[in-house]
Amino acid sequence: MNDAVERDQMEYDVVIVGAGPAGLACAIRLKELKPELNICILEKASAIGAHMFSGAVLEPGPLDELLPGWRNSPPAICVPAKRDEFALLTRSGRHRLPTPPQQHNAGNFIISLGLLAPQLAAKAESLGVDVFAGFAASRPLLENGRVVGVQIGDMGLEKNGEPGPNYAPGPEVRAPLTVLAEGCRGSVSKVLIREFALDAHCDPQTYGLGFKELWQLPPGRVEPGLIQHTVGWPLDNGTYGGSFIYHLGNDRLYLGYVVGLDYRDPRLRPFEAFQQFKHHPSIRPLLEGGEIVAAGARTIAAGGWQSMPRLEMPGALLIGDAGGTLNVPKIKGIHQTLRSGMLAAQQIAETGSSEGFDARWRSSPGGQELRKVRNIKPGFHRGLWFGIANAAFETMTGGRAPWTLKNHAAYAEMQKLDEYISPERHWVPRDLPPRDRLASVFFANNSHDESQPAHLKVLDPSICVDRCTQEYGNPCQNFCPANVYEMVDDGAGGRRLQINAANCVHCKACDIKDPYQIITWTTPEGGSGPIYQSL
Repeated sequence: MNDAVERDQMEYDVVIVGAGPAGLACAIRLKELKPELNICILEKASAIGAHMFSGAVLEPGPLDELLPGWRNSPPAICVPAKRDEFALLTRSGRHRLPTPPQQHNAGNFIISLGLLAPQLAAKAESLGVDVFAGFAASRPLLENGRVVGVQIGDMGLEKNGEPGPNYAPGPEVRAPLTVLAEGCRGSVSKVLIREFALDAHCDPQTYGLGFKELWQLPPGRVEPGLIQHTVGWPLDNGTYGGSFIYHLGNDRLYLGYVVGLDYRDPRLRPFEAFQQFKHHPSIRPLLEGGEIVAAGARTIAAGGWQSMPRLEMPGALLIGDAGGTLNVPKIKGIHQTLRSGMLAAQQIAETGSSEGFDARWRSSPGGQELRKVRNIKPGFHRGLWFGIANAAFETMTGGRAPWTLKNHAAYAEMQKLDEYISPERHWVPRDLPPRDRLASVFFANNSHDESQPAHLKVLDPSICVDRCTQEYGNPCQNFCPANVYEMVDDGAGGRRLQINAANCVHCKACDIKDPYQIITWTTPEGGSGPIYQSL
């Protein structure tokens, strides 16, 4: 990034980074409360919704509040929830279990977040909000200990970082208030959390890596509105994770899997766990003869109440998944991000300041929802069976236990090769699509200019060649779902790290799980990345 170049400046009253449900809800409600404010939203994707990735089952209350008439013209994928199933998988068996109370979905909807976001953006624009797709905020602007906006990434850089013939310096977008709505592990949010020590008094954030595919199936297999979840195989009892199958209309369904990134096994391959799940005897007959329409991967912030950083700083605030608002036991986050965005709008409209937003969120229904379930997810750190028993206790007591269980940093949980004996997984040969991770990337419809600089920065690649090879066996090759990281022959009898940045689906697992914390995910050129189709 060239700091000496002259940059254009854009001035607003409020700049919102991220056109997901939190950012769009904030803009809509703020414009309704204060029509005179000049507001813009910056979105790194090429189009609104192109990077949107979620399960997604919507608890509709907050959306009803934000857009009272949305049910009259719902997104193209919007199926009322009809029935819930919850099961434990063994290698060859399936055992029905009672559905956890938090996961009862009567009155909810299976939706495509990628199709909902453009509708929210259209509403924001109709109110006078400037919505800019393809504008990737690359870094915060700080003056006198205060956030004063963000800088958009430069366009037209060559692979070596030097300006090319089409070079265009990214402008500065300045405002008295900046709202960070980047989603999980936002790159600007990460910088500001560190700059203002916003996580000094909370547990480390913990994460999950989620995979999702949209399938078109032969007629008669889908039960529209059926919501299914499983735990157990193919993961061992010490590794957190589980599946979701959401039945849509038109013989389609969403199929997904989440693996907690606090796993210990350096040899575990989360992508392969997902593919193995699809070959379970109770799942494979559903999929055989069908085809994948779209696929992708994304991390989720799963730490909840005790891992939320302070949500305010001078000149800025964090909302939605940038602040960790996901309710993991409920397996829902959209209603929480909408709540967070609308509450931020109220905060700004009433005070004109970020000061006080953190306390306001924590005492709000959204914050208290997280507090009530704070001990459920960390209970699984001691294994599946303890986690299930602890979840039952926490549910029965309504989260009123006098203790709060701790979360642990995902990268610190991974054990070294000589410290961990990987379990025998009994994984089976597979032939359902995709063939491999590169084939899966095809269904993410990726678009990265091969000539731009790699947006994945490795502080010291020599660690990958020597120390990491010996201690962990280069686990980036295992946890990355897109085959971005490869150890290849260097032509001189050794090995080197090769970064296939064009494969990146922006999941950010590398930034989170790398045991040395030397990988930094940064924004590529605005508009680059996946173009998800109805996910």
